[in-house]
Amino acid sequence: MNRFIFSIFLTLLAVSTAAAQQSLDEIIVSQTGSGQFRSIQDALNSIPADNARSVVIFIKNGTYNEKLFIAKSHVALVGERRDSTRIVYAELRSNWTKAPNTRTIEAAQHDDWGAAVVNIGDNVTDVILANLTMHNNYGSLHGNNEHQFAVRGFNATRIAILYCTIRSDGGDALSLWNPSGIYYHANCSFEGWVDYVCPRGSCYITDSKFYGHNLSASLWHDGSYDKNQKFVIRNSAFDGVQNFPLGRHHRDAQLYLIDCTFSATMADRPIYSPKSPNVKPWLWGARHYFHNSRRDGGAFAWLADNLSEAKGALRPNDVTAAWTFGGTWDPEAMLPSVLPFAAIPQPRNGGYEVSTGGITLRWIAGRNATQHRIYFGNTSPPPLVATHSNASYTTGRLKPSTVYSWRVDEVTPSGIIPGDLWQFTTDANRSVGRMDE
Repeated sequence: MNRFIFSIFLTLLAVSTAAAQQSLDEIIVSQTGSGQFRSIQDALNSIPADNARSVVIFIKNGTYNEKLFIAKSHVALVGERRDSTRIVYAELRSNWTKAPNTRTIEAAQHDDWGAAVVNIGDNVTDVILANLTMHNNYGSLHGNNEHQFAVRGFNATRIAILYCTIRSDGGDALSLWNPSGIYYHANCSFEGWVDYVCPRGSCYITDSKFYGHNLSASLWHDGSYDKNQKFVIRNSAFDGVQNFPLGRHHRDAQLYLIDCTFSATMADRPIYSPKSPNVKPWLWGARHYFHNSRRDGGAFAWLADNLSEAKGALRPNDVTAAWTFGGTWDPEAMLPSVLPFAAIPQPRNGGYEVSTGGITLRWIAGRNATQHRIYFGNTSPPPLVATHSNASYTTGRLKPSTVYSWRVDEVTPSGIIPGDLWQFTTDANRSVGRMDE
């Protein structure tokens, strides 16, 4: 392809990308009355039941004391600012299940449908929660730390949670329980009591923080529906009360923790099977894989690198979101532009063994971006290298064993939105390596 044709191709790609961003419908929620709705639920109810078009519900700053029911697909709830756009509701699961007259007809399928702050309905797909804090605060109000969900879903799939704080004052804070569901979470903070992040199906989490208040487990997984289901956590940090255990599971599961850090308060207890009447034998054995674990005060023996023992003799860079979902979904390439800033960098933040032969930087563009200012280089801060309308930048040849930094500032009609600083390290030996996806 000659340069003229290639330039036309890039122009068409940029135009189509911009058109795709502008095609998102937007509904504004504001407690001051400056939007179409004052209530988030009213905004959700305004979306057609058969919706097949991406809709952004933009929620302006404020504390919304609402319980939400998301029964429509292709919906994104996006806050104005993560710490200032808060959805807070106090609900104890056991209290909710005692009051069937208060619940919807969905309860015929699930006894605790409606027990969460954010409830995602059956057969719902492609839901995004972004730039928000979601908190079930029943425990702090009543001193009870039993099950109280912040986000709950049953037969929903392709759920993405981005740049959010998920907090519960009890157990099971984030409970997405579709046995064949797939979920992607990035740059989040999770906090709760027992099993406070507990997916069924397959889940990929990256660049996130975890804090556990209990002595049972932080993580839980049910991957018994299919032997290939996985729970993957990359480049994330774990903390908690003194002697908090990392994880457990009652059924078959498969967990991967890559490039994660652990505080000195974590207990010396491998991921385990609890003693409980509903425990089922692990037919596929203990499948808990680690790589590059770092614990304050020294690593435990069970945190040792063993990724090569997983099926396929994996390398760290093989463990991606697309791989986690068996090629059925690549959220890092497919998610729509809903956040106000550039997000989800490729290569990933903290990536290593990146090709020195030249790569293309990619990211999910900010929702209202008209142009992107790209800063890139092996200095800190990196210099401005380009300003253009497509969400990518080709680097040219890079130096081996070198840390590169980059960021993208989004140019929007209302001003420039600065981006986060991202970094990756190039391969030491190969002039043409494989990009860390």
